[in-house]
Amino acid sequence: MSATTASTPVPGRAKDPRASAALGRRRARTDAVIRFLCMVATILGLLFLVSILATLLVKGAGGISLRVFTEVTRPPGSEGGLLNAIIGSLIQVSLATLLGTPIGLLVGTYLAEYAGNSHFGNVVRFVSDVLLSAPSILIGLFVYQLLVLPFGGFSGWAGVVALAIIVIPVVVRTTEDMLRLIPNTLREAVIGLGAPKWKMIVLVCWRAAVSGIITGVLLAVARVAGETAPLLFTSLGNLNWSVDLARPMSSLPITIYSYAGSPYEDWITLAWTGALVITLGVLGLNILARAVLRARR
Repeated sequence: MSATTASTPVPGRAKDPRASAALGRRRARTDAVIRFLCMVATILGLLFLVSILATLLVKGAGGISLRVFTEVTRPPGSEGGLLNAIIGSLIQVSLATLLGTPIGLLVGTYLAEYAGNSHFGNVVRFVSDVLLSAPSILIGLFVYQLLVLPFGGFSGWAGVVALAIIVIPVVVRTTEDMLRLIPNTLREAVIGLGAPKWKMIVLVCWRAAVSGIITGVLLAVARVAGETAPLLFTSLGNLNWSVDLARPMSSLPITIYSYAGSPYEDWITLAWTGALVITLGVLGLNILARAVLRARR
């Protein structure tokens, strides 16, 4: 009995201090390695970002002038601008955001608040994830078959629909993720006070997740603002001034694509300037949205 008792570990007995020290050193080394790798990855990402921004500034800032924002695109050597392309992009991106955001918001809300792990909810999530990762050129071909061929021509509306399809899965994913971060105790408290579920979602959940939802919308805007492939099959582009959505419409990505591959120096300069305008526009929109949200808080 004494031997058995002696060999049985006693609860609460201190561990071997040498083993504990070795475990602590091993964890410290692992933490140092992971921290070093994270720092290296962060620095590499920042270097790529800074190099892209520096290239845009060096090559595009020289072409910034009042003429870029007041003159339409013209033949080479005619000192044209990008007014029609800028306005065309603003119209198509704005309408696509207005069309795709409510759909994505409602779908994301359904997945987070109603679907749960149901079969239909999982199917919707799968389709949304497929759309999120689908090449944009495939979406352009789909809209080309849906709206361009049956109606006999390219149009701004077709470009709006193509961009809206790209917006929807981004908003769906961010809306669902943000709503799932809200504690269930908050929902239970609101329901316990007698509020219907739809009012709980609109007045409590959406309000609590508004920052994340707006961030998702801005990510969608940033993505569609630079999309070229779907617009090649839908709105096509227009070298003349036109705000008629029933006709081919100009856009900055299409103009940049056309000008960057041309042999004319003034067109190449305008292409770099257009890329800088898109980048600064998206950056300014993000800063403005952050400032508004911070002021609301």
